[in-house]
Amino acid sequence: MTTTSLTQDQQALVETTLDFADDHLAPRAVQWDQDKYFPLDVLRKAAGLGLGGVYVREDAGGSGLTRADGVLVFEALASGCPSIAGYLSIHNMVAWMIDTYGDPAQRARWLPRLVSMDDLGSYCLTEPGAGSDAGSLRTRAVRDGDDHVLSGVKQFISGAGAAQVYVVMARTGGEGPRGVSAFLVERGDPGLSFGPDEKKMGWNAQPTRQVILDGVRVPADRLLGRAGDGFKIAMSGLNGGRLGIAACSLGGARSALNKSLAHLADREAFGARLLDAQALQFRLADMATELAAARALVQQAAQALDRGDAQAPQLCAMAKRFATDTGYSVADRALQLHGGYGYLTEYGIEKIVRDLRVHQILEGTNEIMRVIVARGLTEALR
Repeated sequence: MTTTSLTQDQQALVETTLDFADDHLAPRAVQWDQDKYFPLDVLRKAAGLGLGGVYVREDAGGSGLTRADGVLVFEALASGCPSIAGYLSIHNMVAWMIDTYGDPAQRARWLPRLVSMDDLGSYCLTEPGAGSDAGSLRTRAVRDGDDHVLSGVKQFISGAGAAQVYVVMARTGGEGPRGVSAFLVERGDPGLSFGPDEKKMGWNAQPTRQVILDGVRVPADRLLGRAGDGFKIAMSGLNGGRLGIAACSLGGARSALNKSLAHLADREAFGARLLDAQALQFRLADMATELAAARALVQQAAQALDRGDAQAPQLCAMAKRFATDTGYSVADRALQLHGGYGYLTEYGIEKIVRDLRVHQILEGTNEIMRVIVARGLTEALR
């Protein structure tokens, strides 16, 4: 990560986060992946640095950072472990949604423990039959007096079972996005349960499970924002979430590139270092150039989101698509540069490849990112 264009505060932020990733994530990342272990103690250490409430306002104990700051944080974290960095991005998306759309009582009730990561957060939008078409979700919230009763199933939920706080999108009105509302559900609410931990290709250092709502009764103070605003809230959260995942792809790929540099410097073939072979230098140059281009787009999108630019959703979609495709491609090429060693678990490259593959799917598939960008381009012609 180049820091020449960063402010002094941002440079300090990057250095502190990189030190944390180097000391607490990287040394154990492969073992966590193999053991499918979710390191709650390490997450709470991260919270001690302010990483449990990156975007939460300071009056609620958060760090109050901008999106432009946040993408630097998540890139640095992912250099140690993309899986843990990815979960932290999702947790921070949940905290930001409560901070932004919650009333004073909701902010006071949930944010302090989310910021400290004594409580973890999960985002519940995707369903077994409603993935990319989020507006067609079937989970329902039926009004019963002042309460709502929630029934349905959410799929592929990061942190499910371990998290205490769930932002759940449920249908309170008619078909389509305008009939969706957002609710705050707690792990101990009667009727809430979880499916088994999914067996996955990557992201094994965090749990992914179904969230099953079987008549979960929540009082009126659990509605986040206004009734019917749930889809808007969900999409607003995803703009920032997409930047977080894009940044995590950059961090994982940068780690893979650095590992490749070190490996090629140590290896010899035909009497010369592999690093001195011009063909391999060209591959490294392309990888570094593509990461720099992706980083610039991510930063542009983050700055647009900070400004409230009308084009920010499009730019976030562009950045997510380009950075996650680029990150996976760079990591895959890094594995190839390692030869057979890249395929071995102990070198950590194959884990990065597996972790980064899902970034092209979650927070909206990259096909949906293209739809968002294309829609923005063609709206004026309709």
